[in-house]
Amino acid sequence: MALPLAPIAAVALRYGTVAVATYALARAVEKGRRDQRVEDALDDLPEGITARREPEQINATARIIRTIRLGNTGPGVEIDLTSLTRIRFRKL
Repeated sequence: MALPLAPIAAVALRYGTVAVATYALARAVEKGRRDQRVEDALDDLPEGITARREPEQINATARIIRTIRLGNTGPGVEIDLTSLTRIRFRKL
């Protein structure tokens, strides 16, 4: 019995295109760096959401800390989501 190559070729072409696009994107993105001052600022944020408004900008922070466990005494992981946001408005 002959193996139909058309469906296999279509799937291979689709996944090959996704793989090449992912590879190109990974090569184009710069490697980030860790700044200890920023890490300390993120660690100092209070849990919850805050916002402040000034004449030319709005600043907001958000921090959520949750612990997820498998069972009552099982292994767990702590998730710390922190965000600093600044939005500026300027007349041009």
